Amino acid sequence: MNAEHAKHHKEKKIITAEHAPQAIGPYSVAVVGGCFLFVSGQLGIDPTTGDLKPGVEAQTRQALTNLKTILEAADTDLNAVIKTTVFLQNIADFAAVNAVYAEFFTHNPPARSAIQVAALPKGGLVEIEAIAFLPHNCGTCECQDS
Repeated sequence: MNAEHAKHHKEKKIITAEHAPQAIGPYSVAVVGGCFLFVSGQLGIDPTTGDLKPGVEAQTRQALTNLKTILEAADTDLNAVIKTTVFLQNIADFAAVNAVYAEFFTHNPPARSAIQVAALPKGGLVEIEAIAFLPHNCGTCECQDS
């Protein structure tokens, strides 16, 4: 690995998305590291109002729309997502969340975990984080050489 290539892999790049909710704490909405994009958990927050959408289906749809917007800001899309984690305020909402989730990941869906948590920020009902693979970001990334 040459020095320029090594330098590229040691740097992280912060991703911002103008049309997605901004971070509500001291963290980045998304970060590129090597061949991967790590997207922070997305709530069902409407970026134009800053308010949560009403109900678990609407919050799930908005969270996934926010995720899609962030991926697009990083020059990729939902097809690049390799892993998601879905945090549910109530596991009984799993079927409703799953139905909306299936609308967004229609072909070759990513690996996923879904867990119930005691509470989510802003009183949210669902939060979804993701990891995406970015082969175009790496050029001659070691992860492509294998």
